[in-house]
Amino acid sequence: MAVIDINATIILVTLFVIYGVFLFFDLFKRNENYGYLAYLVALAPINFLWFLNFDVLGIYLVLFILWCICLIRDLWGVKSEKKEINQIVLYLVLAIIVQLILSAILPASNINLQTNTELFWFFYLPDIYDINFAPESWVNLDILTAFRITATLLVILVIIPLLVDIKGEEIPVPVFIIIIGLFIIPFLYLGWIWLPQGMAVLTLLFSVILFIVLLLITRSGKEVQVQVKKKQ
Repeated sequence: MAVIDINATIILVTLFVIYGVFLFFDLFKRNENYGYLAYLVALAPINFLWFLNFDVLGIYLVLFILWCICLIRDLWGVKSEKKEINQIVLYLVLAIIVQLILSAILPASNINLQTNTELFWFFYLPDIYDINFAPESWVNLDILTAFRITATLLVILVIIPLLVDIKGEEIPVPVFIIIIGLFIIPFLYLGWIWLPQGMAVLTLLFSVILFIVLLLITRSGKEVQVQVKKKQ
């Protein structure tokens, strides 16, 4: 485990405090939407830990935890109609894009950050599995399990409010393809971290389950027409 000095500790604590300020920004009652920036501000302490050569998988675990906290906060706001799910997803996706950009830039400028990572396209991401799909020797299995659970929770916290938002709406079956397509990448990622050798099969399973759920909670818009014809 990396060892940090007093200066680095103060910087790290300060970055987490800044994250906390934006996380609880609504408590200041300023009637401004800067609380959404917590998704982006969470990247600061995480990448600073990465710069200090902390375990890269553990770093992403902490990042996902910070994002889950933000989602739980915002989903409570959606329930009370103070926040909109579209803005929540927008800022989360923006934070993911920024982190991917940083994962391409930072290791290229500091070769030490490439430790225990693998180059996927332009991005240096944690190298979890070897060619036989077994965890790499550097991977802490407890951290890996926690990472899997947290990543799954993160996806669930995004899907559930979206499903609640479209519940009872008139959505034809062809539109389901678009909705499911939006979740293909998250499903692929979950398949990779849980069962890399069966990633495609798991993605198919998740997509079918989502398709069934969409059938259950949405309407085609033709139900009323059928009822009218029966009355006639």
